[in-house]
Amino acid sequence: MATANHNLSSYDKTTIPNANKFRFGIVVSEWNPSITEGLYKGAYETLIEHGVIPNNIIRWNVPGSFELIYGCKKMQEQMVNAVIAIGSVIQGETKHFDFVCEAVSQGIKDLNVVDETPVIFCLLTDNTMQQAIDRSGGKHGNKGTEAAIAAIKMAELRNNS
Repeated sequence: MATANHNLSSYDKTTIPNANKFRFGIVVSEWNPSITEGLYKGAYETLIEHGVIPNNIIRWNVPGSFELIYGCKKMQEQMVNAVIAIGSVIQGETKHFDFVCEAVSQGIKDLNVVDETPVIFCLLTDNTMQQAIDRSGGKHGNKGTEAAIAAIKMAELRNNS
């Protein structure tokens, strides 16, 4: 397990560039809102902590994780330096989990290949609700924090390339 003995919110803050010159889009799935709101909070607070002006963070909601792809595609058109895709899919009794996870993973990858604006993958794909809770502000920290750091680093990379 990737998060075993690892807190997703732990990082060396001195290595993160000041992000006050960047704009970020965050696209949030409304499905599993107790999880996605925790992820959003982690991402938002981390961006603010690293200098992003609140007005330079655009949030859009989409109905579910599958819709993150289209939401992120449209967000790339909003003159942002990076986009964060936030969602949560929890394993159920059918293959729906596999189809959604695969489609979103491939869709986010495709957006990164065809557009200059990086899209950060913050989709929890957990077996249980408890695992999702643990990764959205629980005992393993917050994947939203990790995604915000990745977004800042990718915005800086794009800016310097």
